[in-house]
Amino acid sequence: MSTPIVMVAGSANLDFVVRAAHIPAPGETVLGSEFRTFPGGKGANQAIACARAGGVQTQMLLALGEDSFAVPLEASLREAGVGLHIVRCADVPTGTAFICVSDEAENAITVAPGANACLAPQHLPALAGVSHLLLQLETPLASVTAYARAARAAGVTVVLNAAPAAALPPELLAAVDLLVVNEGELAAISGIAGDVDAALATMRVPNVVVTLGARGARARCAQAQFVQAGFDVAAVDTTAAGDTFCGVLVAALAGGSAWPQALRQACAAAALACTQPGAQASIPRHDEVIAFLNTQPV
Repeated sequence: MSTPIVMVAGSANLDFVVRAAHIPAPGETVLGSEFRTFPGGKGANQAIACARAGGVQTQMLLALGEDSFAVPLEASLREAGVGLHIVRCADVPTGTAFICVSDEAENAITVAPGANACLAPQHLPALAGVSHLLLQLETPLASVTAYARAARAAGVTVVLNAAPAAALPPELLAAVDLLVVNEGELAAISGIAGDVDAALATMRVPNVVVTLGARGARARCAQAQFVQAGFDVAAVDTTAAGDTFCGVLVAALAGGSAWPQALRQACAAAALACTQPGAQASIPRHDEVIAFLNTQPV
């Protein structure tokens, strides 16, 4: 049997990260401490999480500028073994994100899309051999919709991480097989806040996963429901925890894992990502996830 191929189409950003005692309120200036840059972007983070999860081939469609910011992004993806389909955008800077991380490991993020906004419908490569297409919302919504519809027509399983939260056109949702959201995103899409069950009931998507932060995740798959508790870790930085969850979940499902096993691995990987600083730098390898799970009660 051939190795499954997961295609990720999405964003790549260079993250500028500063740590501070707390995230500034509007109009407030806070003195930070450590400053570092890290490769990031939801699409690139998820591609690396998928590749490090093992068991699948991972490819990525992304757009980069012709500048120095693109260099570490491309290098990080290649080092993780991700096959790249790069759209080069002249006179447009590579995407960036400005992140403040508090001493409580919470973060506030502002993204300047840059080259990510250049991804167009015609840029989607051939999907021959691809089993799953993983999408997010840091690239143009029209392109995301076009990619989802093309993948659906080709018989590819379409996974959408609807982040950052945005109103989703019906034609996009109609092409989605698996929707992954956090509680805030679920509320934004459904219009129902504070009641996950009621919000899930409104989702006309075959499979929906809701991430619950430290509390784990819930899944509604056709008529089945699954709950995975979170794992207790000493959190340092929650950046890319959700992206890690998405990449590992899709890799596990593409590799043939049952829903309970896939959710457990994804939650464990996301928890481990919170124990290290940075986005892609924090994403664990498959052997690290398994070693961690071996220390946890079943």
